[in-house]
Amino acid sequence: QIQVVESGGGLVQAGGSLTLSCRTSGRGFSNLAMGWFRQAPGTGREFVAAISRNSITRTYADSVKGRFTISRDNAKSTMYLQMNSLKSEDTAAYYCAASPYISANINDVLAWGQGTQSTVSW
Repeated sequence: QIQVVESGGGLVQAGGSLTLSCRTSGRGFSNLAMGWFRQAPGTGREFVAAISRNSITRTYADSVKGRFTISRDNAKSTMYLQMNSLKSEDTAAYYCAASPYISANINDVLAWGQGTQSTVSW
């Protein structure tokens, strides 16, 4: 069984930065592709970014491309999302996801974290 825990959300002004972290346990982290999804109130959960097991492949939603960077440290079983130039429309609960392969599809996710709220103010 895979356990996933996010941290690092908070309140930031537009144009600012936040870094989210996601730590997994229960299954070899290096055998998992990892990703981030987000969900704003009243909307569905949407893909943000994903990274392959060996960090060679990274993919981003068009809405965050050039502003967000996904990375991972297999030795620490931890994944990160560096969010820069934040906009009000980035306000959402951000969810860490573990998958058997890199994917933007919610249906491919094996385990979800509990979510961490990131709020961007004007």
